[in-house]
Amino acid sequence: MDAFMMIQRKKLTIFTDAKDNILVNELKKIIGCIIKVAPANQQLYYKDEIMDETKTLSECGLNATIAKAQSPATIGLALKMENGEFEPLEMVPYSLPPELPYVMKSQETNGQEPPM
Repeated sequence: MDAFMMIQRKKLTIFTDAKDNILVNELKKIIGCIIKVAPANQQLYYKDEIMDETKTLSECGLNATIAKAQSPATIGLALKMENGEFEPLEMVPYSLPPELPYVMKSQETNGQEPPM
């Protein structure tokens, strides 16, 4: 089954999907083709844990029931620096939208009046 992922590094976000039975190293190759960085120079994180590139995505906890298209799994990406160490993981959060105006809130509840 397909697992849907949102890969984040600083302000970069990549949305992709992959079979949940592929190795993490294969996911790194997919990312590498997009950002032009070799898989050996990438480090992936899921739930603040470094993903083992010899395991499959499902062995790391990513499968179709968790990583859905409407709510993809968030994976952190860190790249190797010139000194040979990986940079610290940094994912810039998105800004939150403003609160809905009262008129739109009443439409959201199917025209029902909000409780007073």
